[in-house]
Amino acid sequence: MRQAGTNLPKVGRYNRAVVLDQIQLADGISRVEIAQHTGLTPQTVSGIVRRLLDEGIVREDGASRVSSGGKPRTTLRINPDAGSAVGLHFDPVELSCTVVDLLGRPLVVKKRPTHPGNDPAQVVKAMAELVTDVLAETGVDQSKVLGLGLATPGPIDPGQGAIVGAPQLARWTRVPVQHMLSEATGLPVTLDNDATAAAIGERWSGAGRGVADFAYFFFGTGVGGGLILNHQVYRGGSMNAGEFGHSSVLPDGPECYCGNRGCLEGLVNPTAIVAEVHRRLAAGPRPDTALARAFAHDPESVDHAAIAAAAAAGDPVAAAVIDETAEHVASVAVDIVNFIDVDLIVLGGHGIQHVESRYVEVVAAALASRPLSRHVRVVDVEASWLGTDAAVVGSAALVLHATYSPQLSALLGTGVVPGGRA
Repeated sequence: MRQAGTNLPKVGRYNRAVVLDQIQLADGISRVEIAQHTGLTPQTVSGIVRRLLDEGIVREDGASRVSSGGKPRTTLRINPDAGSAVGLHFDPVELSCTVVDLLGRPLVVKKRPTHPGNDPAQVVKAMAELVTDVLAETGVDQSKVLGLGLATPGPIDPGQGAIVGAPQLARWTRVPVQHMLSEATGLPVTLDNDATAAAIGERWSGAGRGVADFAYFFFGTGVGGGLILNHQVYRGGSMNAGEFGHSSVLPDGPECYCGNRGCLEGLVNPTAIVAEVHRRLAAGPRPDTALARAFAHDPESVDHAAIAAAAAAGDPVAAAVIDETAEHVASVAVDIVNFIDVDLIVLGGHGIQHVESRYVEVVAAALASRPLSRHVRVVDVEASWLGTDAAVVGSAALVLHATYSPQLSALLGTGVVPGGRA
């Protein structure tokens, strides 16, 4: 792709976003500190801040700090009530919806079950109804709603606003869900895959705040990934980068729907975990534990949630299976660190609820002993600060990120950054 030029208005918009990003990431910052951190002149920073104050996006909170020269510095902060964004996560078995303020804090989260076999038109109708309910419950002024972010399973075609054909969604082949949902709600819709959305949410208001380079593992019905590189979202050439779940960790493992064998997703998704625990409990000798007794009475009661809770409580069978799945995740995490040299690995999503600490412990041990760069630094591992709401909060953060964060694509005439960063 040919490198495009730029012009002064685009530089001005980009600098505005850079200043706003500094204010959003900091818990209070002065004009002088913004200039120091960004390399912009104090005059440029003052002009941008003045406009942000006039628009009500930024506020002076009245607190002052004394500089080394003795002159007080006024602290700037985001005005969280200046706007809001709606987020919607479409998981194959559940719809989740939230409204967040400008700091990315959810005002409410509502969920409804769905079914992957449902007709797309029915699902979009249910999405629109859920959005209406959430906006009504929060009482948010709709004139301050910046837009609606929709996070879905991949792969997606952002140019067409379509779900291309997620394996768990048999009837969703090139469905123009972005247009359909915008028509149904009257809101502008930003579409992205759920793992990338979760990573953006983590960057906006979670463990990834201020981190230049990190990888996010999203555990839901499947396993996805998101990448933030040099403070920018990395989406790749087809806008579908980060499919960590389709890294082959067992070359002779089970065949995956993607065409590979032994993919991470096929080994660690909830269905696979339940099947392995059931196999071990059925094989015997069965331990005298609450989980084993529940399995003997009603195998169906030993579902993924019950297994995660049992593993968290120390059940030997459940804990062993969870730790083994975490080892598979650790192998992929080591590859990512070797390939991309990120500063942080974040693990999140409802698929690891109650056992986040077990996954973090196993992955951290691997990253302390296996990457080539471990003698230079050890990569941090954290559980998502957003927990089970990572994807839905992240979907709302899609809107905030697109509206306020500095995008390198804003400096290019085409709006597309070679290499897929945007």
